[in-house]
Amino acid sequence: MTIEQLAIFIAVAERQHLTQGAAAIGLTPSAASAAIKALEAFHSVRLFDRVGRRIELTRDGMAFLEEARQTLARVRQAEQALNDFGGLKRGTLDVMASQTVANYWLPLRLLAFTSAHPGIAINFAAANTNEVAGAVISGAAELGIVEGHVDAPVLAARPIVRDRLVAVAKPDVALAEPRFSDFRWIMREPGSGTRAEFVAGLFTLGIDPATLTVALALPTNEAVLNAVLNSDCAAALSEMVVAPFVAAGRLAILNFELPQRNFSLLYHRERRPSAAAKAFRDLCLVEGS
Repeated sequence: MTIEQLAIFIAVAERQHLTQGAAAIGLTPSAASAAIKALEAFHSVRLFDRVGRRIELTRDGMAFLEEARQTLARVRQAEQALNDFGGLKRGTLDVMASQTVANYWLPLRLLAFTSAHPGIAINFAAANTNEVAGAVISGAAELGIVEGHVDAPVLAARPIVRDRLVAVAKPDVALAEPRFSDFRWIMREPGSGTRAEFVAGLFTLGIDPATLTVALALPTNEAVLNAVLNSDCAAALSEMVVAPFVAAGRLAILNFELPQRNFSLLYHRERRPSAAAKAFRDLCLVEGS
């Protein structure tokens, strides 16, 4: 049976009148009659009896009317759900971000999005750049935002905001050690965009990363910061991360100019984004411009 046949049957059954039922849904009586006859013939059941000059529901027709009403109501609900998804009244946004983005750039954008679209549920997680890229490739996340370069042909990467890595140490340590190679370094873990961008920046300065003394590798910016604040080591972190500590005089920026980098929005080239993902992608592109 078709949804149209159900709607015709309900309209005629509720009025017990073919012409009135057909008019209620914008059909001719002959079209409505043909649809009901086709339904009856296909399922080998009689839904109406002609009694004198009027029609009446058969017992089977009476029983089927409630089923038809419930079915059509569910169809209408499904249709409304699709409309809600398209209109951003309902839906889910799955987004992942690398740690610097997740902690320092993204929260205000997520807040702006959920304020504009309160019916959208946000599933958000932080990970390192490689893990974020893997989640977008697998479909676990529709969107990813990272601070490192991602080499994955199936992913599109749109720059959204510029950031700068800076090398920092405690002020007394910064004054005592004039060269990169003189410092002991706290690094982010392998797979981190911050680490990858720092290594790339060293090459542009003509410094071989293998010559650095790495005291420790840690999995979060906060752990790196804490280690640097309480040791004679240096680290390279986003300017966003270290700015409050530099302003308070607890850290000093070393006199080595590292290249700027982009925060990039990742999405799968071959998957059509949901309405929620497209709206959040557009917001990030506007906010980052």
